[in-house]
Amino acid sequence: MKVSRVLIKKLKQAVKYAYAPYSKIQVGAVLYCANGQIFTGSNIENGSYSLTICAERVALFKALSEGVKDFSLILVYSPQYDFIIPCGACLQVLSEFAPEIIIATMNKNEEFKFLPLSTLLKKPFKIGR
Repeated sequence: MKVSRVLIKKLKQAVKYAYAPYSKIQVGAVLYCANGQIFTGSNIENGSYSLTICAERVALFKALSEGVKDFSLILVYSPQYDFIIPCGACLQVLSEFAPEIIIATMNKNEEFKFLPLSTLLKKPFKIGR
């Protein structure tokens, strides 16, 4: 699978908006939707750590809040961490809204690893389903 230069540019731009004074790990995410729309996100930390939000959920929630619900790919990047993958909370949220999504993680050399969500979260939590 090949990732377009446009998506890579948006991914690198998203990471610039990260607010990570505590972890010092900036993360950017780009959510590519089936209809071609693109939503970006960056991690935003808070002194009350539990109120921090990850880049992946920012991008997903932006899309959902605009009525978009069909997702193909989420790209994730951190300049501090090669091939960063979403945390457990992000994987759980993605499993509810995009169980078939592919996660593309990028390193500084713009190399990618493509991981189906199902390989990272084997048994997502489900209520009544």
